[in-house]
Amino acid sequence: MKTLTVDAASRKYDILIGPGAIAELPRALGARRAVIVTDANVAPLYAERVLDVLERAGIDAVACGIAAGERNKTLATVERLYNEFAERRLTRSDAVVALGGGVVGDIAGFAAATYMRGIDVVQVPTTLVAMTDSSVGGKTGVDLPQGKNLVGAFHQPSAVIADTDFLATLPERELRAGLAEVTKYYCLGETALAELIPGGDIAEIVYLCCRAKARYVAEDERDTGARAALNFGHTFGHAIEKYFGYARYNHGEAVAIGMRLALETGEKLGITERGAAESALRLFEAAGLDTALDIPERELVALMGSDKKNTRDALRLVLLRRIGEPVLREITAAELEALL
Repeated sequence: MKTLTVDAASRKYDILIGPGAIAELPRALGARRAVIVTDANVAPLYAERVLDVLERAGIDAVACGIAAGERNKTLATVERLYNEFAERRLTRSDAVVALGGGVVGDIAGFAAATYMRGIDVVQVPTTLVAMTDSSVGGKTGVDLPQGKNLVGAFHQPSAVIADTDFLATLPERELRAGLAEVTKYYCLGETALAELIPGGDIAEIVYLCCRAKARYVAEDERDTGARAALNFGHTFGHAIEKYFGYARYNHGEAVAIGMRLALETGEKLGITERGAAESALRLFEAAGLDTALDIPERELVALMGSDKKNTRDALRLVLLRRIGEPVLREITAAELEALL
């Protein structure tokens, strides 16, 4: 099993990575009572297994299911969890277990961050996207009709348990979507990932991505500086998800397209050096990621205005000077429309 430590300003915690890592959950939990938050897709696969692990350790646990999918990442879902926590009489000495992909992690993490002004949450990601990215770093939140993740909180988990056995039931499409986040870390400088895509040691892939993210979180926990680089491809990607009502593309697919658009935008602005986009696109292809988009790309610009990284007068895009060297660039909506 591989272990990493995230040394964030507000909390220091471990990431445990590898097959069978779920056995470490009771120790990582540090509580005698817990609510497992999971969704309708994951519950039939793993809820009983996780409950059994906790109950064998003498931990009083119950599973709470929520509807699956980005469309349910709302305040209404969080309110339902608040009511569940209250009915179970959860206190600040108890904990939440977020068992699922990025949507479950965001919702459960936000509910934990705000119930009784904050209780512990252990992230147990079940998708490659969540294992390599969203479960680490403490970003939690829900969507509003105006945009993605507009309501949220920074709330670091007390641990992350990335049991790679859980990826065995992941649909092929979701696995490819996870590789989009993996290729993002390649673009940001984890070039060893190129030798592992596709088909390499999955625990090593998760380890390298989490190691990179842990460095960003330690340097910039609240996303005001260096950590913004982790949004590479996401400003475009979130607009793509919203354009299609979170129905056509999953998060990883949208981010893959968004990275391609960011690379091309950087080239047109003379920021991205020649060959960087080609190198990244070869890796996207090796990962089975389709980065084509069959709508006029300029139609995305209007939907990018609600992105949290923007200033009042400009869009803020993460671009690349070269592989491993991200740069933040402000650009007006009119300028971006003219480039696309």
